[in-house]
Amino acid sequence: MRAQELRQKTTTELNALLMELRREQFNLRMQQGTGQAVARPSQVRQVRRDIARIKTIMHEQKIKGGKP
Repeated sequence: MRAQELRQKTTTELNALLMELRREQFNLRMQQGTGQAVARPSQVRQVRRDIARIKTIMHEQKIKGGKP
């Protein structure tokens, strides 16, 4: 997911996407914790970075006054 694509989304859309990624992150951690093999180990890293990217853009929007 690219930052430019995320900047075009509204705050509501970003919140929904953030919650979806948090659930995915939780499920991946549970798979690792129970000893199941994760289908793509790089997926854990990608989800974590996407969450950080969304949070950064949300903070930028907050500073600028928000996007309707």
